[in-house]
Amino acid sequence: MLVRSRSSRALIWLIFLLAVGVLIVAPIAVTAITAFADSWTSVLPTAWTTAHVSDVLSAENAESVAVSVQTAIIASAIAVAVGTWAALAVRKAPPRLRSLLDAAYHLPVAVPSVVIGLAVLIAFSRPPIVLNGTASIVILVQALLVLSFAFSMVSAAAKSLDPALDQVAGSLGASGARILLRVTLPLLAPAIAAAAGLSLALCMGELGATIMVYPGSWRTLPVTIFTQSDRGELFTAAANTLLLVLVTVVILGVLGRIRSRAQVR
Repeated sequence: MLVRSRSSRALIWLIFLLAVGVLIVAPIAVTAITAFADSWTSVLPTAWTTAHVSDVLSAENAESVAVSVQTAIIASAIAVAVGTWAALAVRKAPPRLRSLLDAAYHLPVAVPSVVIGLAVLIAFSRPPIVLNGTASIVILVQALLVLSFAFSMVSAAAKSLDPALDQVAGSLGASGARILLRVTLPLLAPAIAAAAGLSLALCMGELGATIMVYPGSWRTLPVTIFTQSDRGELFTAAANTLLLVLVTVVILGVLGRIRSRAQVR
């Protein structure tokens, strides 16, 4: 319903800005302030320091950042590839099978992440496939967690494609592989890129399942932040949280840049 009254529109904008400020801006601002606080005994910090920010730039912490980035990129690539393949397969499946497969691919997001972590830990701690204690189990867990999101985004775009496009391309002599590479995937490219961005962002911040399976040699940055906050090192944890946000924004910015250049081409 359109709001025609100027005062009503102003009230709606005020409510919107308050919601954004309280739910988004305020937590980030408090985290940034905490990262540079030396002591906090009043409404605002009573002393300031850059020591916590310097600590997060240490070699050990840089390793956690590198682990998070590698895990997010690999897990997202796997999830987007599998999700795209599944979306295209489900698109041409019979209606009953389509509903069953759709529910199956949404299952990981329907249960708590710790359940996925525990299930994977139990499943791959014994032969024939042993992943427990390796980086692969962390990548697998995160790929499973974001698979539902990747599948949903690509599947929604795939359902909107006109089947006549495939038929026309086939009538012109194009093979199935050529139709997929030259017609279907280019049309789905925006949805695939969006799924990749969302998957990367989710993987960068994933904690619930990761903390169930991660080995000591492959500790992501969210696990480091949780460990620090659990020990009461809130200032250092805030600095690491700020670093996590910055790294995630940079990665998404690079991905967006690549997507923009690909669209221009």
